[in-house]
Amino acid sequence: MKYLLMTLITHTGSVSTTARLREVVDNAVLAEELGYDGYAVGERHERPFISSSPPVVLSHIAARTERIRLYTAVTTLSLLDPVRAVEDYSTLDHLSGGRLDLMIGKGNGSAQRDLFHVTPEDQWDRNIEGYELFRRLWREDKVTWSGRFRPPLVDAEVWPRPLQRPIRVWHGSATSAASVEVAAKWGDPLFSANVTNPIEPYAELIELYRERWKHYGHPGEPVVGAGTAGFYVARSSQEALATFRPLFEARLKLWRDHGQEPVFPTLEDFVERSSALVGSPAQVAEKVLRYHERFGHTVIHLHADADGLTPQQHRGSLELFQDAVAPVLNRTIGDPVWTT
Repeated sequence: MKYLLMTLITHTGSVSTTARLREVVDNAVLAEELGYDGYAVGERHERPFISSSPPVVLSHIAARTERIRLYTAVTTLSLLDPVRAVEDYSTLDHLSGGRLDLMIGKGNGSAQRDLFHVTPEDQWDRNIEGYELFRRLWREDKVTWSGRFRPPLVDAEVWPRPLQRPIRVWHGSATSAASVEVAAKWGDPLFSANVTNPIEPYAELIELYRERWKHYGHPGEPVVGAGTAGFYVARSSQEALATFRPLFEARLKLWRDHGQEPVFPTLEDFVERSSALVGSPAQVAEKVLRYHERFGHTVIHLHADADGLTPQQHRGSLELFQDAVAPVLNRTIGDPVWTT
C-alpha cells in the first residue's frame, strides 16, 4: 500500500501566512524523512484556505526533497485554462525530477466559482472538456482543437513537454458519478475523497467505477485511492481520544463559522462512522482494513497538518503509523498495480 500526506493549507489566522506556508513545506520534508510515499497539496480559492497555487508550493517542496512523490489534491481543472495548467505542471515535473502525480476535479465552493465565473450548471462540462484538451496537450506535439470554454487551437505547441510521458492523472471523486465516468472512460485511477460522509456513498461510487472500467474494456483492475477524515495515532485509544478531542471541537467551530453543519456532531460519532483514523495502532489498522474490504484501495492519504497538535505529538503520530500500522496493512494490502 502507498501512503500519502495531504493538506488543503487551511489558514485560520493563528500564525502568519508566511509561517503557515513554511509549515506546509516543512511537513513535506518530514514526510520524506519518515518514509511516506507522497505529499499532496490541494487547490482552493476561498476562505479558510491559502492553497490557491499548488504548483508554486509543490515546486518549493521539490527543491527541499529528493524522493517523495508530489501530488495535487485536487487541481480544479474546471477553473483553469488547460494550456496554462499544462505549462505549470510540466515545469514542475522537470523541477521535481519526474515525481509529479496530478489529481484533477471540478472543485467545489460557491466563492471560487464566482471568482472564476463558473456556474454549477457548467462546471462539470468545463472539467470534462478541460481534461480532454489537457490530456492531448500532454501527449501530442501539436494540437488542433475547438470547444465551448476557451478559444480554439490550431497546431498549438505547449512548452515545456513534461519529463514523464505521460504523467499519471488521478480523478478526485466526492459524491458525483461524473468524475467516476471520466476516470473509467480514460482508464485513469480514481481517488475517493471519503471524508464528509459515512462509507456507503463512496463505496457505491467505487463499485460504479469498477463497472464502468470493465464497460470501456480496459485490461486488469483499476487503481483506487481513498482519503481519511482525520488522523491521530497514539499508544492507546484513551490517549488518542483525549488528545484529539480539542482538535475536533475546533474543527466543529470552524465548520459552523462557515455555515456548514457537521455530519458527525460528536467525536465518538466521528471516530465510529467516518473514515477518521483516531485511536491505537490496532484500531487504526483494523479500520483501514475494514474500508479496504469495501473499496479495494491500495493508496491512502492521511492529514499532513498538525491541526493543533504539538510538534512532538504530530511527529509521534506519523512515526507510530509507519512503525506499527503500515507493516500490518502491508501484509494484507499490496502496492498499486498501474495499468496506464
